[in-house]
Order: sequence, then C-alpha cells, then structure tokens
Amino acid sequence: MRREVGAAARRRDRTVAIACAAAIAAMGALSYAAVPLYRLYCQATGFGGTTQKAVTPSERVLDRVITVRFDANVGSGLPWRFEPVQQRLDVKVGENVLAFYRATNTSDEPVKGTATFNVSPDIAGLYFAKIECFCFKEQRLEPGATAELPVSFFVDPAIVDDRDGAGVREITLSYTFYSSGEPQSPAGNEAGRKLRQGS
Repeated sequence: MRREVGAAARRRDRTVAIACAAAIAAMGALSYAAVPLYRLYCQATGFGGTTQKAVTPSERVLDRVITVRFDANVGSGLPWRFEPVQQRLDVKVGENVLAFYRATNTSDEPVKGTATFNVSPDIAGLYFAKIECFCFKEQRLEPGATAELPVSFFVDPAIVDDRDGAGVREITLSYTFYSSGEPQSPAGNEAGRKLRQGS
C-alpha cells in the first residue's frame, strides 16, 4: 500500500514538474516574441505615433495642407550633432515629400548610429507613411564627417476620413539617434589611437 502511495506521489510530482517547465518555456517564448509583436501592433495601429512604411508613393493629392515639423535628438554616448535641414514644411495631404536631416560625427573615431522615430499627435502615426528613410538602416559616419540623411514620406489621404485624424493640422516627425556600436572606454580609444600611430 505504501509502495502504491509513493508511486502516485512520484507521478504527481513529475506532472507538476513538467507543468512548471512548460509554463517557464511558454513565458520565455512570449517574452522573446514580445518585442516583434509589439512592433507589429504599433505599426498596424499607429500606437505611440509609430509611422507606417509605404511600398509605393501616394497617387492621390488633396487640397488640404498639414504643417510637418521636424525634430532631432541624440542619445547619450553618441558623439554626433544631428539636426533637421528644414524646421517645417507645409505639405498637401497625399503629396510625396522629400525632407533631409543632417548628422555630423564630432569624434575622431568612426561611429555607427541607429535612429528611432515617432510622430505626434499619436493618431497621425496611422497616416504618416514613409517610402524611404535613413532610419530603416544603421548609419556609419567617419571621423568629422557630415551626411545629409533623406526621408521620403506622405500623409495618407485617409486621414481626412478618420473622425480623430480629420482635425490634425500639424504633425511633428521626431528622430533620436543612438549609438549602435560597441561602446569604448576613453582608455580604449587612446590605446587604439596609439596603435594606429605606431607609438
């Protein structure tokens, strides 16, 4: 009788252990998938001002004009100066527009940066469509180099049919560049300079 009770307890313990392991594996898989799923959600809904990516340029232009303002920021640890070439543009809804930002590497080392972006108000994210953008890929600047970085976009005419979007008269497009390279300590930078100079 004791042997049967012991066997039943072992089976129960094994079942609980398997259930716990499965739960841990499921939580790990969900946390791994959370970032791409959140990104997809934001792209589909414009949540948080996430913009859309357009496959083709707009073919319909309305007489309605929206002012697009341009904002530029640099994350800590990235030795770049980053600014919009134009502060604002008045664009027609549906008009294909090309705007530029300017980035300068103020360090004496090559530096890679990646830009994050959003628009405000948040509702505009559903209708702000980028055709091409420097933010789609990592950027590398040589020491002291300056680059003009283009962004091609349009405001989807569907914004005028959205009860919440119809009142939008101004959109701010904001980028923040962050370092995408391995951070180096000042000592590491100095050592690298001495090696290159042969000293």
